Amino acid sequence: MLVFLRQLGLYFIMLKKVFSKPEKPLIYYQQTMHEMVYLGVNSVGIISIISFFMGAVITLQTAYNTENPIYPTYLIGLGCRDSIILEFSSTISALILAGKVGSNIASEIGTMRVTEQIDALEMMGVNSASYLILPKIIATLLFNPLLTLISIIVAILGGWLAGTTAGVITSEDFIYGIQYAFIPYYITYSIIKTLFFAFIITSVSAFHGYFVEGGSLEVGRASTKAVVYSSVLILLFNVILTQLLLS
Repeated sequence: MLVFLRQLGLYFIMLKKVFSKPEKPLIYYQQTMHEMVYLGVNSVGIISIISFFMGAVITLQTAYNTENPIYPTYLIGLGCRDSIILEFSSTISALILAGKVGSNIASEIGTMRVTEQIDALEMMGVNSASYLILPKIIATLLFNPLLTLISIIVAILGGWLAGTTAGVITSEDFIYGIQYAFIPYYITYSIIKTLFFAFIITSVSAFHGYFVEGGSLEVGRASTKAVVYSSVLILLFNVILTQLLLS
């Protein structure tokens, strides 16, 4: 319990340093643009591939579980749409990014810590926590909602192709199901969750890298911890936010 409280205290101390006033805003702007490419643009490929196949699987599973003639076929498209928007494109994509982006952040900052680059920044009077972590947080908060929207579009496209190719639903019925009783707030709900998840992934991963002690072996362990803790917090906040936003 004491270890947990100590870690929690260190986390909030780090956040206080992270959100202090930047010394040179232009440098932070350039760093943020770099992080948007490194953490955001470079994640488009993996998110698109996984979203496409998950959309296909969701459609086929929905089709094979609603073969009862009582159910209209457009329910396949409707079920695919709601599953993707409400859960997959925000939560599952966040778990994927926790593995890809989170481990990168933890290993990058952890390597800087054990090679004393962070100590050198501090000696030069630079707020190392703000300089290294704040651009990453801003970049993910700005770009991850776009990744979620890309995921929704690609997953629905994958579902449409799989459903029509396998012959389980016609193109007209699938498109009608996607449009049927659509609630725009579901998109807002998905984006809100994405913003929370983006902050969790970046800050928790940076925390584990920033306070690592030892050598390369400890950096690897910190990277693993970053992914595990980020994933657990994502699932926890998924429950909390669902209760708050949809109840």
